[in-house]
Amino acid sequence: MEDVLKLAEESLQHLIDNVDGYTTRMIKHEQDRNGVLQEPSEMFMKIRTRHVGGEPGQGLRAYLRFETPESAKGREVIWIEDQNDGQLLVREAGFIGSMMTAKLDPTNFLAMRGQRYPITELGLTNLVRKLIERGSRDIDNPDVRVTRTEGHDFDGKSLTLLQIQRSKPTDQPDDFSLAEVVIDEEQKLIVSFRSFGWPESEGETPPLIESYEYHDLVINPALTDLDFDPTNPDYTFPE
Repeated sequence: MEDVLKLAEESLQHLIDNVDGYTTRMIKHEQDRNGVLQEPSEMFMKIRTRHVGGEPGQGLRAYLRFETPESAKGREVIWIEDQNDGQLLVREAGFIGSMMTAKLDPTNFLAMRGQRYPITELGLTNLVRKLIERGSRDIDNPDVRVTRTEGHDFDGKSLTLLQIQRSKPTDQPDDFSLAEVVIDEEQKLIVSFRSFGWPESEGETPPLIESYEYHDLVINPALTDLDFDPTNPDYTFPE
C-alpha cells in the first residue's frame, strides 16, 4: 500500500502543479446512494480545475454532454462553482427539455437522482484525493494485498494496473473486496478506478460498486470562459 499511496500522492501533486484543465470522454458505472446499480453512462467533459497555475482554491468549472444512456443522450450541464449561486445549469434531452434551462443545487434530489456523488466531487483531482484517503486507512492492514501488472491495455496504451484486494470485510462505509486502479505513470495520471463489493455467497461474482474511466484525455487544451457559457454556439441551451 505504501507504493500505491506514493504513486497517488505523486499524481495529486502533478495535477495541482501542471494541470489547469482537460477534456475527456468519461464512462461511469456506479451504484447510487441507495446501493442500486445504475445504467452505464458516457459523457464528454470539459474541466477547468480548482488549481489553475498551480494555485489551489479556485472555483471548479465543468461542462458535460451526455452520450449514453439513451434516456439522457443530449443532456448538457454547466457548473461553475463560484457563479450562478453555485447552481447547475441543465438542458435536458428531448424537445420539451430543449425549451428551458433548469437551475439546480448540486445536492438537490433531482440533481442527485441516480448519482453516487454530486458534481462538486467530479474530476481527476477529486478521484486521486479519495484514493489517498482510502489507501491511508489500509497502510498497515495485513488483510490487504496489492498486485501490480505492467502492460495493461487502456486506450491502446501500455499502462500499469494495480489490484487491491481485501481478504475480509471491514466496517468502513466504502468497504470493497477488490479495487482496480489504472495509472499512466509517464503522465502521472490515474485514468481509471473500479471497486467491487462482497459477493453474497462463495463463488459469486463480486458486485460492482463504482467505475470511472477517463478516455481520450487532452491535458491543458485552450479552454476559455466561452467553454462554460450556455450562450456558446456549439451548445444547445435555449436563449
